[in-house]
Amino acid sequence: MSPPLIALFIAAFAFGTTEFVVAGVLPEVADGLNVSVPTAGYLVSAYALGIAIGGPLLTVATARLSRRTLIVGLIIAFVIGQAACALAPDFFSMLAFRFATAIAHGTFFGVAMVVAVSLVPPAQRGRAVAIVLAGLTVSNIVGVPVGTAIGSVWGWRSTFWAMFALGIAAMAAAVVLLPRTAGQSARSAGFRAEVRVLSRQQVWTSLIIMLMLMMAQFIPFTYIAPMLRDITHLDEYLIPWMLLLIGLGSTLGVYAGGRLADGRLMRGLVATLLVQAVVLLAIYAVSPYALPMALALTAWGALNFSIGTAVQTRILAWTADAPNLASSLIPSGFNVGIALAASIGAMLLNGGYGYRSLPLIGVAAMIVGAGVAVLSSAAERRAGRMPPMAGGPAEASSQG
Repeated sequence: MSPPLIALFIAAFAFGTTEFVVAGVLPEVADGLNVSVPTAGYLVSAYALGIAIGGPLLTVATARLSRRTLIVGLIIAFVIGQAACALAPDFFSMLAFRFATAIAHGTFFGVAMVVAVSLVPPAQRGRAVAIVLAGLTVSNIVGVPVGTAIGSVWGWRSTFWAMFALGIAAMAAAVVLLPRTAGQSARSAGFRAEVRVLSRQQVWTSLIIMLMLMMAQFIPFTYIAPMLRDITHLDEYLIPWMLLLIGLGSTLGVYAGGRLADGRLMRGLVATLLVQAVVLLAIYAVSPYALPMALALTAWGALNFSIGTAVQTRILAWTADAPNLASSLIPSGFNVGIALAASIGAMLLNGGYGYRSLPLIGVAAMIVGAGVAVLSSAAERRAGRMPPMAGGPAEASSQG
């Protein structure tokens, strides 16, 4: 792994950890800020909305800035955001700080992908992107369980101070390891071409599937800590280990999703969506029992990332001739889904439904996603069109 990619990996790990670790310390955050657990869940929604809305806007506003300078600046914003969260005096301050930090997060991942690709030969671009994405995966395996454990022992504010220290390390790596010319070779196909590819049915149907995936993943995950505490009756010290299992499953899912995308993508995607529906039903059934719950959560984590990798690959394949706008909208799409999922979960809990019922919403979402995938695949076969070539004209493939 080249040193510049190591710097991007560390930064991705930091951003990924701070996004997801709040789920592991949600009960403690709720107690510390004097709000209910469902209300504290809106911290997840605020972060996701910051990525989805603020990220693309800041990306456009900073288009003329040096990519290296921008990445360092975004990491500095991350560091300031972690200190602000650690010192937040009340819930609404915490909400604002999370939203502001998320804007830097959304911009970082769009820029980091461009920079990563610019650092390697064309034949190694997929590997470079995978290294950046691996930062997110490893954050689930290492960052979230460790951050949760720190919060359990020393309090939730210490979790954000740990994120502050991690941000300092990421900033130092970016300053030392990223070349000044990073990302300068990236070119746009033009705004009209970038917008035009979004009308392809493969793109917008994939975004619908992505939304369904987020329902199935983040309605339960946002409240996974209280669910494991109140339904599975786990001791607090065991919850980070359950999160570790989800993270390990997620890592396996990235590799499985890559293999899925290289084969018969749509057939495999439909099958995986349906299997995930079964796994979510199993989580509902076995949630009172620790060992079966551990196995079900591991499989759930693997399938979430397997599906996500395949969906993202499909979007990128069908926008290869004008990928910049579509690439920036992928994290936005994911995080709109995350925000909706956390909010729907909060509404269900406030409406009297229990933590155990949350995976059942995911079952319905996976069935809807599989249906959309079937219809999209059938339309693609009828049109008989192939994905466009990278660098080709945006008109090379239309609605097929």
